Amino acid sequence: MDKRPTIYDVAQEAGVAASTVSRAFSNPGRVNANTSRKVFEAAERIGYHSSALEGRVGARTRALALVVSDIANPFYDEIITGATDAAREAGYVLMILHTREDADYERTVIEGCIDLVEGIVFASTRLGEVALRKIAKRRPVVLLNRRMPEISCVVIDNARGIRRSAEHLGGLGHSSIAYLPGPSTSWADSARWRALREAAHELELVVRRSGTNCETPSVQAGFDAAEDVIATGATAVQTYNDALGVGLVRGLRARGVRVPVDISVVGFDNIQISQLVDPMLTTVASPLRSQGHTGVTNVLALVRGRAKHSGTLELPVKLVVRQTTARPGRIIHRD
Repeated sequence: MDKRPTIYDVAQEAGVAASTVSRAFSNPGRVNANTSRKVFEAAERIGYHSSALEGRVGARTRALALVVSDIANPFYDEIITGATDAAREAGYVLMILHTREDADYERTVIEGCIDLVEGIVFASTRLGEVALRKIAKRRPVVLLNRRMPEISCVVIDNARGIRRSAEHLGGLGHSSIAYLPGPSTSWADSARWRALREAAHELELVVRRSGTNCETPSVQAGFDAAEDVIATGATAVQTYNDALGVGLVRGLRARGVRVPVDISVVGFDNIQISQLVDPMLTTVASPLRSQGHTGVTNVLALVRGRAKHSGTLELPVKLVVRQTTARPGRIIHRD
C-alpha cells in the first residue's frame, strides 16, 4: 500500500519549510497568498489533505461556511442575516469567510477551513468552475448568484428583473439605455447585460455598455463612472447594483446633470441605501434574505443526505419605482 503523503512531502514538492506548510493549513492568514498557493497546489498534486480533524473522521462539526467576496458591500447584509437565521434554526454555527475579491486568497481561506465545516455556501466567488468542482467533491456546496449545472444553485431572476426595468424605462419614453457594469468575473453581471440586450431588442430600444467593468462595484465606483455614462448619450441607465446606482446619481449631480430630468437611473437589489438617498433610487428588488436562508437550507439537505443535487432554484424579483426615473427631458450632447 502506498504511504500516505505528509506535510514533509508537501514541503519538498513546494520547495518550502514544513513549518510553512503547517501554517498554510492551520493559520492561512499568516502565510502570504503566493506561498499558500504553492503549498495547496503541491498538496493537490501529491494527494495530501489537511488532518485538522484527524481522529474525528465522520464526526459532525455542526459548522458551515458562507463565502463573501466583500464584507463591506451592503449587498451581503441581508444574505448573511438569512443564512445565519437558517444555520441557527438548524443548530449550526455559520463561519463568514471574507475573501477580499481575490481568487488566490479565496483558495487559501477555503483550504484552511474546509476540514472544519460540513458544507459551504458561496454568496459570491471569484473562483473558476474547475476549482469549484474540486471543492464540491470534498464538501457539499451551494452557489448563490451563479449557475453551474452540476452544483446546487440559488439565483435571482435576473432576466425578469431587467425586463421589468427596460419596460418601465421604455414606457416613460426612453429610447436609449446605458448599462453600468459590475465585476468582469461576475456571473450576475453577464446575466444582467445579456438580459438587457435581449429586452432592448424586443422593445426596439438602443442599449450601450458604459466604460469598463467596475471591479469593485461601490458607491465611489459609481460616482467615478459618471463621465463615461454621460458620454454614451443615453437618457437612462441600468446599473449592475444599487451601490453603483447611488454613486452614479451623486456623480451626475456633481457634474450638473439632473436626475431624473436629464438622465433616469435604475439600480438592482433594493438594498437599504437605495431608499436612504435623495432622490430615492428606483431599483429591482431581490429577495436577498430569502436567498441566504435558502442557500443554507439547501446545503444542509445535502449534508444530511436528503438530496444529492437540488438543481437551480430561481427566486422572483420585482421593480420598485421611486424617484430616479421619469420621462426624458433634455438630451445631453458631449464633444
